[in-house]
Amino acid sequence: MSERTRAHVYVSGRVQGVYFRATTRDTARDAGVDGWVQNLTDGRVEAVFEGPESAVEQLVEFCHQGSEAARVEDVEVSYEQPQGEDGFRIRR
Repeated sequence: MSERTRAHVYVSGRVQGVYFRATTRDTARDAGVDGWVQNLTDGRVEAVFEGPESAVEQLVEFCHQGSEAARVEDVEVSYEQPQGEDGFRIRR
């Protein structure tokens, strides 16, 4: 687990109703990243990515673009200790 990292991400803009969560899930699974993604009531998307540092960074970079229909305005990222996420899922 020591080689794993965890990124907690909040994405603002037009990121709900544009397949952002589904595309994030598919991208994370393809990259071998664990965690979750969910819509927030304030219109943002929140996600946690956990895995090898290079793969997690790939997902953080993905969040700056998002799905094809998304219009990302801001991405806030904080790094935390891995908590043992297993698999990647859409919450809510």
